[in-house]
Amino acid sequence: MVAKCCRLKHTKILGAYNVSEWKRIAQICAAVVYCLLAAGIVFGYAALKPILITEGVYRDRCTKEELDQGVDVCSEQEIRLNLMFTVAAVVTNICALPVGGILDSCGPRVPGAIGSIFIALGALLFANPAHFPYDGRLTGYALFAIGGPFVFISSFHLSNTFPKHAGLILSMLTGAFDCSSALFLLFRLVHGKANGFFTIKTLFLIYLIVPAFILASQVLLMPSRSYSTVGELLQHAEETLAEDESENGGHSAVTQERDADLSPRYQRLISQINALIDDQNSQSGSEYTSNPAFKADPNWGVMHTSSSLQQILSPWFIFITLFTIIQMLRTNYFISTIHPQYEYLLSQPNQPRQLNHLFDFFLPLGGLIAIPFIGIILDQSTLPGILTLLVTGATLVGVLGCISDSLPAAYANISLFVLYRPYFYTVVSDYAAKVFGFQTFGKVYGLITFLAGLGNFLQSPLDILTIKILHGNPVPVNIGLTGAGAIAGGVLAWFVWWRNKRWMGVGSAACDVGETERLLPDALNERREGSYGALRRGETA
Repeated sequence: MVAKCCRLKHTKILGAYNVSEWKRIAQICAAVVYCLLAAGIVFGYAALKPILITEGVYRDRCTKEELDQGVDVCSEQEIRLNLMFTVAAVVTNICALPVGGILDSCGPRVPGAIGSIFIALGALLFANPAHFPYDGRLTGYALFAIGGPFVFISSFHLSNTFPKHAGLILSMLTGAFDCSSALFLLFRLVHGKANGFFTIKTLFLIYLIVPAFILASQVLLMPSRSYSTVGELLQHAEETLAEDESENGGHSAVTQERDADLSPRYQRLISQINALIDDQNSQSGSEYTSNPAFKADPNWGVMHTSSSLQQILSPWFIFITLFTIIQMLRTNYFISTIHPQYEYLLSQPNQPRQLNHLFDFFLPLGGLIAIPFIGIILDQSTLPGILTLLVTGATLVGVLGCISDSLPAAYANISLFVLYRPYFYTVVSDYAAKVFGFQTFGKVYGLITFLAGLGNFLQSPLDILTIKILHGNPVPVNIGLTGAGAIAGGVLAWFVWWRNKRWMGVGSAACDVGETERLLPDALNERREGSYGALRRGETA
């Protein structure tokens, strides 16, 4: 019965070593392409809005007096246009929770396919709003916001295709998400130069190619199960060993010759895992060498075997969630209020508009530039160092946003912001993958994003506070958000550092990373004897 249960559990495991290298590369490339074209397009609304205004969207909401005055955008039209983005921004974060549940239950292929359907429906409604009884464009934009997380979150597991480069792969996916906001900038350029040929309807009908590509990729290329982390593969190897021992009539005695007693299946799995971690050494037949990307990080995999409820109730979840709520509120609040903020902070009337135009261009560009640097940081650094840099960057951005009458500080602020934003999003997903694993990744990461989305509802009260009570002065709000983020982030970084130091003390007897193949069986047997050490990269806990 135990063996049968183990086999059932094994069906959830997908090791990257089971898939050819070229196919894994193709899967990553396809995911980056469709995330670039669909994952976060709703955040490029600033570039889409002029097209909507040019084509008279919601112009029917203007009064006769406003039309006679020839205003570019009337008040009701402006409110309705802004509502489109507000709904999309909230929906994008909130729907991450159901996406995560579907991902954990059905694997990545199903949410990817569902996302393509939502995106296709959004494009059809946006192109033909008159055929929908309600507001077709608002509904279509909301469908884009729903479809984006389905295709984006379901791609995160691809970071396990090449564990040595997991950080780089995650940063590529997050960079594609950030750069996808440039799609509507491209639409605006084409629309402006086509002399009326490329209308909104034409552009979004052409865009239907994208959801078709996503669906085809899910059916023909993407795996039905998420790739497992190294820790999950090691747990699978342990279960395989326990199964074989059970079938042989009992557990083997743990002696100095224990390695020789291990089952061939177990030895083969360990060999495959080692080969996956270090391709060059496996090809040359040499022993596993020390690699900075795989230096022991005691926090790696610390809750991989815990239930989703245990993970959600742990300090690991609570601290990262509090920081994410505050930081995502700060990020989206800055994006939506950058122009009025710098109208107050800068003395020259033309400077805020120039800064805003530059920001629209820098926002997608920042994600593209940051990709390799984020990948290097995540692959070469331990979790405490990654989080320390995260909190430091957040605090620096907040301080720069409080400096008035300084154009250099304003340029420095937006430049650092567009680089920091993709780092922030990537670190949160990387943290969830490293600490919680991919068996519960959808639920845990989805809940973090869901709660952060609820936090975005505070944007309206902050707007009211700034405009009506503070008379347009953004500095008090910026100071408050910066201070709250620094405190929450500081507690998170300290907690992870403290656990890191504690584990390093407990696992100080672990040997050099170069002895990984010997230490992996040791780690597994230690855990079976009751001293779980989370199967960290080359070190026992």
